[in-house]
Amino acid sequence: MGKTKHGGPMRLPKTPKPGLWVSPVPLGLGKVKPHHIMETAKTVWRNRDNLPYAWRILTQGVCDGCALGVSGLRDRTLTGPHLCTTRLNLLRLNTAPAIPDDILTADIDELRRMSSAELRELGRLPYPMIRERGERRFRRVSWDEAMDRIADKFRAVDPKQAAFYLTARGLTNETYYMAAKTARFLGTNHIDNASRICHSPSKTALKRSIGIGASSCSYTDWIGTDVLVFWGSVAANNQPVSTKYMYAAKRQGTKIIVINPYREPAMDGYWIPSIPESALFGTKLADDWYQVNIGGDIDFMNGVMKHWFEMEKREPGSALDLAFISKHVNGLEELRAHVAGLDWDDIERGSGLSRERIAEFAELLARAKSGVFVWSMGLTQHRFGTDNVTQVVNLALLRGFLGRAKCGLMPIRGHSGVQGSSEMGADPFSLPGGDFDPETIARIEKLWGFDIPKWQGDIVGVTLENALLPDDHERRLRLFYTSGGNFLETMPNPDRIRQSLENIELRVHQDIILNTSMLADAREAVILLPAKTRYEQEGGGTSTSTERMVYFSPEIRGPRIGEAREEWRIFLDLARRVKPEEAARSMKAESADEIRAEIALAAPNYDGIQHLRKQGDFFQWGGAWLCEGGVCPTPDGRGRLIPIASPGIRRAAGAFLATTRRGKQFNSMVYGSVDPFNGALREDVLMSPEDAAELGIADGEAVVVHNRFGRFYGRLRTAPVARGNLELFWPEGNVLFPSGVYEPHAGIPEYNTEVKVEKADVFYARKDRKYRTKEAEVPEEDGLPAGAAGAGAQPCRTE
Repeated sequence: MGKTKHGGPMRLPKTPKPGLWVSPVPLGLGKVKPHHIMETAKTVWRNRDNLPYAWRILTQGVCDGCALGVSGLRDRTLTGPHLCTTRLNLLRLNTAPAIPDDILTADIDELRRMSSAELRELGRLPYPMIRERGERRFRRVSWDEAMDRIADKFRAVDPKQAAFYLTARGLTNETYYMAAKTARFLGTNHIDNASRICHSPSKTALKRSIGIGASSCSYTDWIGTDVLVFWGSVAANNQPVSTKYMYAAKRQGTKIIVINPYREPAMDGYWIPSIPESALFGTKLADDWYQVNIGGDIDFMNGVMKHWFEMEKREPGSALDLAFISKHVNGLEELRAHVAGLDWDDIERGSGLSRERIAEFAELLARAKSGVFVWSMGLTQHRFGTDNVTQVVNLALLRGFLGRAKCGLMPIRGHSGVQGSSEMGADPFSLPGGDFDPETIARIEKLWGFDIPKWQGDIVGVTLENALLPDDHERRLRLFYTSGGNFLETMPNPDRIRQSLENIELRVHQDIILNTSMLADAREAVILLPAKTRYEQEGGGTSTSTERMVYFSPEIRGPRIGEAREEWRIFLDLARRVKPEEAARSMKAESADEIRAEIALAAPNYDGIQHLRKQGDFFQWGGAWLCEGGVCPTPDGRGRLIPIASPGIRRAAGAFLATTRRGKQFNSMVYGSVDPFNGALREDVLMSPEDAAELGIADGEAVVVHNRFGRFYGRLRTAPVARGNLELFWPEGNVLFPSGVYEPHAGIPEYNTEVKVEKADVFYARKDRKYRTKEAEVPEEDGLPAGAAGAGAQPCRTE
């Protein structure tokens, strides 16, 4: 950990710089771009019945959108106000009125005809409800009736047959902590959170390489670093306020490089609404693009290191920071030997880039005195996600980009609460302040005053699969308690997920709104519990940003929804109902302040959270830089270089590698049918013009994208995508991805696959002949794994 404290917000230059303008035409007229003024006006209109409360949320609360950590309208990176359309889109979740009774109790098929966006617009859940098996409608129940029913079920099942899941929907550290404690108190280690399907490989890779589980640097390190590299991250779309940081970096001469199969328009140029110059003329962000194949990052980075080692042969010290490596890094010779054995033809074929292009990037990094590497789900949502991130760490260690100003490794988070989820112990592999290991277990048992089960809990994907186990299996999922989350729209193979949800005996959905997963049947009953938002939480709450800033968000004066309760209080109530005598001794917290005091004892990095009590309070755990001075929290204080083999992805003839991207949405919540950056519709399939021409498919033609796992019906849209690759929108494209395929180290599901693309009329003309008995098969050995490779789940579930 570091001793240097964060330096505080920096000022932006006031003079314009026309060399960075996207266009001299004001407001980007004639270009495809977001319309921020119009979006702001729409937000005002949507919240017109509650505008004073909406304004207080924006100016007093900590943003419940991405994890940049904007508190009120300010952050710790730049002076001046910060506000983005993502936060504005989410605002209505907090200001909406209760769902009318007649809609809540409508026939279930009427609700099922609605999309998630339409369900969201209905308003807030006002009181507990239940729908028994065979019933056509939800009916209102009291809190006592609902909680007693859940408690009775917990007492009736084996703890290995019950599981918890927590989304990142604005949840606070207090809620994560109390859920983690409640799960272990009730005897189950089956508890997981939303990071499982986004950044779990980041934590796993960082831990094994340098001993940390979070960003090593701060956002201010972007500004003035020599090179800022985004790997599989479209921060301009998913974390819009970050464009201000990119603007500030560009003004200080930072080069921004993007590694991505698709040349994302949002990273090419962006109109930043809170900077007048940029709002008028836009800002060029990326200086260069390296359009790797989907899954080609490992080969690309092996090529970078191979070029570095060749440079070192000619001139020692020309590529590697030998002094840093000698003092702080292990494994150099093993890595050198591994890379020397790789063939350039294989590297080019796997990465999709020429040796010359790889050398350009390698030499750019070799010349840089400082660098920050930022990545997101383009690296992590693979069956080799941990290895992807490990390669990024390898590059940083070889160049000494760690533990000092303007350097670092940053897995940029897409949700405001998710960084704290595992740090609070809401994870099968974690407890508060540590891993799920004997030392941490003993420490937490002493603090909590009860025994923690010693068996290994399951990741959420395996938990859902366990619902389909035989009835007499000890791990068959019978009770599933989820705070937020919509698995029908986040997990691969939605049909399989529906089967799992409907085979669970009792499902509990604790949330603020309705979603489609809640409407699935259950073998016994589905219970809905209304939750308060973070802004309604009595005593306030805290959240942890990407850069490890722990912010206090106060309770904000305003209307309250029906019988909604604080989420941490609901978990505490459950524990007390299931085991009242033991809970009287071990589950004593009565306020958010008391929970924060306990967190400070349970998670040493969070010592200081107990002092956060008012608007604007914050601290950064670990200091400005983790691994400061190159010293890592590993047993010997040194980082570890790890040789990574190529995943060996090969496309079958005529096949494409497919992945997903985000449009006008926040995670799985879609806010518009048209992508504001490229004009694409949600059903569009993005493909290079060359590939489209080769297939004889014109822009706008109906196509079928298919493989053995499913079919996607859409329209082709040509776009600057690397040849042999295509992109679809998420979650619509999830029908093409296999269930049961997980990254073996971190357990993230596979969100990439191999597909065929055909004109719709050709597909249907051939359907009776070719597809009567089975889908056109892609040879498993030639591409990404088929569903049978789901054995990859096993390393994540051991006893």
